[in-house]
Amino acid sequence: MKIKVLVAKPGLDGHDRGAKVVAMALRDAGMEVIYTGLRQSPESVVKAALQEDVDVVGLSILSGAHMKICTKVLQLMKQAGIGDKPLFVGGIIPAEDADELRRAGIFEVFGPGTSLKSIIDKIEETVKK
Repeated sequence: MKIKVLVAKPGLDGHDRGAKVVAMALRDAGMEVIYTGLRQSPESVVKAALQEDVDVVGLSILSGAHMKICTKVLQLMKQAGIGDKPLFVGGIIPAEDADELRRAGIFEVFGPGTSLKSIIDKIEETVKK
């Protein structure tokens, strides 16, 4: 069974190179990847996750709005009945915010310089639990 991952760019940030690189690496590792494109709302991310019946949701956020966006997506996922699906985030996120996001329910925060292999391994390990 292929792991199905949604990669989304919520918020107004228009820089998606990192999200595309991660999406391609996940695809090359044998995962099915749905990339939503730029400027998604938390509602559209959760709607796409539901429609595509994904195993994992990933957010790429460079705008500094990671706390608000991640908590909103987590809340909407719970309301939609998919709060058990792992949610990860990548981007420019200070360490103290990363710790707070993990406590809130984000399964992992991937910062700049994280190897693609470690992202792949963490997703595979988390889904297989």
